[in-house]
Amino acid sequence: MMVRTQISLENELQRKARQRAGESGISLAEYVRRLVAEDLAHPEPTADVSRVFDLGSSGGSNIAEYKEDLLAQAFHAARRRGRAPRRSGR
Repeated sequence: MMVRTQISLENELQRKARQRAGESGISLAEYVRRLVAEDLAHPEPTADVSRVFDLGSSGGSNIAEYKEDLLAQAFHAARRRGRAPRRSGR
Protein backbone atom coordinates (compact mmCIF):
# COMPACT_ATOMS: atom_id res chain seq x y z
CA MET A 1 0.00 0.00 0.00
CA MET A 2 1.30 3.46 -0.90
CA VAL A 3 0.83 6.51 1.29
CA ARG A 4 0.79 9.97 -0.22
CA THR A 5 3.44 12.34 1.16
CA GLN A 6 4.02 15.97 0.36
CA ILE A 7 7.50 17.50 0.43
CA SER A 8 8.79 20.97 -0.29
CA LEU A 9 11.92 21.56 -2.37
CA GLU A 10 13.70 24.72 -3.41
CA ASN A 11 13.04 25.59 -7.07
CA GLU A 12 16.53 24.73 -8.30
CA LEU A 13 16.65 21.45 -6.39
CA GLN A 14 13.24 20.43 -7.73
CA ARG A 15 14.28 21.32 -11.28
CA LYS A 16 17.45 19.25 -11.07
CA ALA A 17 15.59 16.32 -9.50
CA ARG A 18 12.96 16.37 -12.26
CA GLN A 19 15.73 16.51 -14.86
CA ARG A 20 17.56 13.54 -13.30
CA ALA A 21 14.32 11.57 -13.06
CA GLY A 22 13.53 12.34 -16.70
CA GLU A 23 16.98 11.22 -17.79
CA SER A 24 16.28 7.92 -16.04
CA GLY A 25 12.83 7.65 -17.62
CA ILE A 26 10.98 7.77 -14.31
CA SER A 27 8.72 10.22 -12.52
CA LEU A 28 9.94 12.57 -9.82
CA ALA A 29 7.91 10.56 -7.29
CA GLU A 30 9.62 7.31 -8.34
CA TYR A 31 13.01 9.03 -8.23
CA VAL A 32 12.38 10.17 -4.64
CA ARG A 33 11.03 6.71 -3.65
CA ARG A 34 14.20 5.07 -4.98
CA LEU A 35 16.45 7.53 -3.18
CA VAL A 36 14.66 6.92 0.11
CA ALA A 37 14.68 3.14 -0.38
CA GLU A 38 18.41 3.20 -1.20
CA ASP A 39 19.20 5.31 1.86
CA LEU A 40 17.20 3.06 4.18
CA ALA A 41 18.62 -0.16 2.71
CA HIS A 42 22.05 0.60 4.17
CA PRO A 43 22.17 0.39 7.97
CA GLU A 44 24.03 3.09 9.84
CA PRO A 45 27.62 2.02 10.44
CA THR A 46 28.39 1.41 14.08
CA ALA A 47 31.47 2.88 15.64
CA ASP A 48 34.32 0.46 16.18
CA VAL A 49 35.81 1.33 19.58
CA SER A 50 38.95 -0.65 18.80
CA ARG A 51 39.89 2.15 16.38
CA VAL A 52 40.36 4.47 19.37
CA PHE A 53 42.36 2.15 21.63
CA ASP A 54 45.82 0.69 21.11
CA LEU A 55 46.74 3.21 18.44
CA GLY A 56 50.40 3.20 19.33
CA SER A 57 53.01 2.81 21.99
CA SER A 58 53.38 5.28 24.82
CA GLY A 59 57.08 4.53 24.90
CA GLY A 60 56.78 3.37 28.49
CA SER A 61 55.45 6.66 29.84
CA ASN A 62 52.70 6.62 32.41
CA ILE A 63 51.09 10.03 32.51
CA ALA A 64 48.37 8.93 34.92
CA GLU A 65 50.93 7.76 37.47
CA TYR A 66 53.15 10.84 37.18
CA LYS A 67 50.52 13.50 36.53
CA GLU A 68 51.24 15.46 39.72
CA ASP A 69 54.99 15.54 39.03
CA LEU A 70 54.49 16.58 35.41
CA LEU A 71 52.13 19.42 36.42
CA ALA A 72 54.58 20.62 39.05
CA GLN A 73 57.43 20.61 36.52
CA ALA A 74 55.34 22.63 34.06
CA PHE A 75 54.35 25.10 36.78
CA HIS A 76 57.92 25.64 37.95
CA ALA A 77 59.23 25.97 34.39
CA ALA A 78 56.63 28.66 33.68
CA ARG A 79 57.55 30.53 36.88
CA ARG A 80 61.23 30.48 35.89
CA ARG A 81 60.26 32.12 32.60
CA GLY A 82 58.45 34.81 34.56
CA ARG A 83 54.86 33.95 33.79
CA ALA A 84 52.25 31.89 35.50
CA PRO A 85 50.91 28.87 33.60
CA ARG A 86 47.46 29.08 32.13
CA ARG A 87 44.76 27.45 34.16
CA SER A 88 41.89 25.62 32.58
CA GLY A 89 38.38 25.91 33.93
CA ARG A 90 38.63 22.41 35.42
